[in-house]
Amino acid sequence: MSDYSNVFRLINLVVGALMAAGGIFHMFPISIPNVVIGAYVAIFGAAVALLEFQIPAPISRYASFLFSFIGRGAFYIFAGSILLENHVINIIFGTIIGIIGICYVILEFIPPIEAPVNMKEVETV
Repeated sequence: MSDYSNVFRLINLVVGALMAAGGIFHMFPISIPNVVIGAYVAIFGAAVALLEFQIPAPISRYASFLFSFIGRGAFYIFAGSILLENHVINIIFGTIIGIIGICYVILEFIPPIEAPVNMKEVETV
């Protein structure tokens, strides 16, 4: 079994960057719904990227779905689908994020591939 931790870390960082950028692009043209949805997606992107460096215990407890391939994949599909409007760049970003999400869901059912250390829950006392 090979260790793909660095590959998954890079993929998650790219997805986080695409979410953050897509969220910012989603805010234009400026309207209340566009700004609110764009802000949420940008915050989700920043959170996904930051989870590659440090996993706060509350995140592990309240967002435990992010620590499995199927949970993170479903989250990526959800976030990608939100971006599928407004601009061509958002459609591209949303499609890429959604495809990565689908791949993560598929990886859940391939036993030899385990989630990397940073996608496993933090053990709390």
